[in-house]
Amino acid sequence: MATHKHPSRKKRLIKLSNQTKWAPFWTVFKIYGKGRRVHPSRHTDVKRSWRRTKTKA
Repeated sequence: MATHKHPSRKKRLIKLSNQTKWAPFWTVFKIYGKGRRVHPSRHTDVKRSWRRTKTKA
């Protein structure tokens, strides 16, 4: 990818990079309750890896 990125492309890439993050830890307690031990990545909406899935941006 080019060194100089167009602002609109940069905006899209920023949005995609935010989608790869895990859900906040407190959502585990909210969804499953206090006793259940679940990883926050389990209920992240969009999971994307730079290695697995490429983007159109």
